[in-house]
Amino acid sequence: MQRKGKRIDVLCAGILVADLFVPPLPRLPEEGELLKVDGMLLDTGGCAANVATDLARLGVRAAVAGTVGADSFGDFVKADLQRKGLADTSGIRVTRAHPTSQSVILPVRGQDRRFIHSQGANADFSLADLDRGMLSRARVLYIGGYFILPGVDPGSLARLLRSAREQGVRTVLDVAGVDPVGGMEKLAPALPFADVFLPNEDEAALLTGLSDPVRQAQALRRAGAGTVVVTRGGAGCIVAAPGRSLAAGAYPVDVVDPSGSGDAFDAGFIVGMLEGWELERTVAFASAVGASCCTRLGCTVGVFDRAQAEAWTASHHLAIEEIEEVEETTEERTTP
Repeated sequence: MQRKGKRIDVLCAGILVADLFVPPLPRLPEEGELLKVDGMLLDTGGCAANVATDLARLGVRAAVAGTVGADSFGDFVKADLQRKGLADTSGIRVTRAHPTSQSVILPVRGQDRRFIHSQGANADFSLADLDRGMLSRARVLYIGGYFILPGVDPGSLARLLRSAREQGVRTVLDVAGVDPVGGMEKLAPALPFADVFLPNEDEAALLTGLSDPVRQAQALRRAGAGTVVVTRGGAGCIVAAPGRSLAAGAYPVDVVDPSGSGDAFDAGFIVGMLEGWELERTVAFASAVGASCCTRLGCTVGVFDRAQAEAWTASHHLAIEEIEEVEETTEERTTP
């Protein structure tokens, strides 16, 4: 099929955010106290922006689609993504109904991060706004942030993913903000049209009601996804693919800020899809890209480029082993 216009490899659609990162603090300030830091980082964030930025860094022609407000933060998001070398940012729509989504990330040494977030213009994002011409020129469609996109309903997501696959576009789905009540019901219509589904362990637990990541991954695959990757941070990941399942460790790095590491893993996995790599190589590459993200403040600043990621995987061993299929349990069959 002839595809006109700018050639792209991946269309990333979903959450766009203006992020303000505070450097790791020794503690939270007391009431009324001024706590000085060396510097803060204002950067683009959100699943779609992060994955598109990481893909561009890895040499992939990435386009982005999402919604920002008619304000200075929206101007910043558009300009920053263009500066970062994305192949196409024309899919960013401006709304006057809401301001640009913003987050403040507060890391404290020895503690998990704290987040202050405004949904903003992401509330106005709709799959009906997605440029179908842009989709037809892509090889992979990535949807990021489902469950915190109120304008995206299960039916419209399923129809989009099905349409993409009918056009020969492979589909990748990631989630955030999983609803603990009825989350699987909202995911079920779309899951059979996702070639790859990439939840983290906590999200997978909310969706399946299961605590074991191996059972989580295999249950989600039985629910229809082509390949399921359950990411586990420093514990690695579990992969349930057609005919086989893998357990992978994680590359040890000095962690400064884990923000965006899951999105970086997604970008690395998509590179393996585009290149047609075997599953083990894809997982190792994705794990290296995800680990690199943790070494700097922000969601994308520390992410490897293609040469760095390949050099890392060539010089560092990642434990990857085959695991057996587990039997479906009554718990799985009755989980909403």
